[in-house]
Amino acid sequence: MGSKFKNFGLIGLGMVAGVAVSMQFSAVAQKTTGNPLPIEELRQLTDVFGLIKSDYVEPVEDNKLLTEAITGMVASLDPHSAYLDKKAFKELKEGTQGKFVGLGIEVGMEDGYVKIISPIEDSPAYRAGLKPGDLITRLDSLPVKGLSLDEAVKKMRGEPNTKITLTIARKNEDKPIVVTIVRELIKQQSVKAKIVEPGYAWVRIAQFQEPTVEDMAKKIQTLYAQDPAIKGLILDLRNDPGGVLPGAIGVSAAFLPKDVPVVSTNGQLPDSKATFYARREFYSGRTLSDPLAKLPEAIKNVPMVVLINTGSASASEIVAGALQDYKRATILGTQSFGKGSVQTIRQISADTAVKLTTARYYTPNGRSIQAKGIVPDLNVEETADGDGFNGLRAREADLQKHLSNDKEKEVARPKVDEAEEEQRLIALAKKSKPLEYGGAEDFQLAQALNHLKGLPVKVTEAKVADKDGKDSKDAKDTGKDAEKAGKSDKSDKADKTEHKTDHKTDSKTDPKKK
Repeated sequence: MGSKFKNFGLIGLGMVAGVAVSMQFSAVAQKTTGNPLPIEELRQLTDVFGLIKSDYVEPVEDNKLLTEAITGMVASLDPHSAYLDKKAFKELKEGTQGKFVGLGIEVGMEDGYVKIISPIEDSPAYRAGLKPGDLITRLDSLPVKGLSLDEAVKKMRGEPNTKITLTIARKNEDKPIVVTIVRELIKQQSVKAKIVEPGYAWVRIAQFQEPTVEDMAKKIQTLYAQDPAIKGLILDLRNDPGGVLPGAIGVSAAFLPKDVPVVSTNGQLPDSKATFYARREFYSGRTLSDPLAKLPEAIKNVPMVVLINTGSASASEIVAGALQDYKRATILGTQSFGKGSVQTIRQISADTAVKLTTARYYTPNGRSIQAKGIVPDLNVEETADGDGFNGLRAREADLQKHLSNDKEKEVARPKVDEAEEEQRLIALAKKSKPLEYGGAEDFQLAQALNHLKGLPVKVTEAKVADKDGKDSKDAKDTGKDAEKAGKSDKSDKADKTEHKTDHKTDSKTDPKKK
């Protein structure tokens, strides 16, 4: 069983400045394919190598040529496979422990720009005054536009006590803000929790790391000590880029019946065909004790809402998908990112490795999330007027060379004019108020609370692409409550619907096992 975790630990996206991904490591011997090597193609490779060595305008080191060849070969497969040199491999290992050298900001990519999701408290970025919603346009003198998120994150990482200058675009500021920050060791808190109002708890997971399950269990115990009569819980996975697979299994297991399937994987190798269950050995690793053992029994049945958005990826999609399949929680927010592939770390030397996509993962009902994501039960935008960033965010299906969904045909995303969308993004950033998750003005959180209380929920009909690739909406504003909205004819078109919902959930529904 232990080998499964070694092979399928890495399921995250890199969205923290200083952390590329969280992972489990695998020093696995190379497996032979049984197929003969392509001699003619290898001969061409050596011919090109020799030509560069003899004819290029200046000498090139052998190591550089070979490293770049490996890098290009792996990167050509899909957006998440990569060659990890000594520095990248070291940083990757540090990230799984929730500590890293960097600036201390959660970041995402918004149409080519790096958007600050949140500065980590008491980090260099926090002390420098960076705010949620800020857009990073330059790293030192290098424009961010054109860089991938991983490339931008790599630029922001570095050695302790080294400096980097950021150029920031901020709403209500006419001129760019230029700030120089000194990198330092950051310790990241992956779980936050609080009682948002009497009887209702909020638990946020920012990223799935090795300590996440234990940290979440402690937070939930503290919440029940503060309010033993919790009657509704909100699990916030918005902008959670993923992380380690045991973390996703453990978080799911906290709310699901014991021993039920949480996620399955399937790939080319026999080891990639596996099912992972809500049992201690699948989420506690080498630790003999069960971090979930002391959770109150009520946690298995408390009504739940899970918040997701386009930034929710990979491990967070596993959790949302499992809780949705078992009808254990209502999923509220906007469609998730759609990263349904597993990356395995194959160590190829003492300090280098290859991050290789080895499998797709599936929800308990056998749904493939790859290039689709989790579709929420209640589609609720970030703001009351629906004018949030989700429509501009890239998803897995937008990435070049992305792995296809093997269960469903992909729906093409509408084509947009890049220059026009860039201007739209800048204008939106200027007028939009930065969102503090869990704060008093968190619209999606307020709608989650309404759902748990059985009150009307402001639902926005999801956009769909028509045959011409243009956006259309299923409905317009009706202003009706749930009972009326549920009976309304499909011809009653509306953008937003007051949707009264039943907060009860059934944790005993048994989906089809794959």
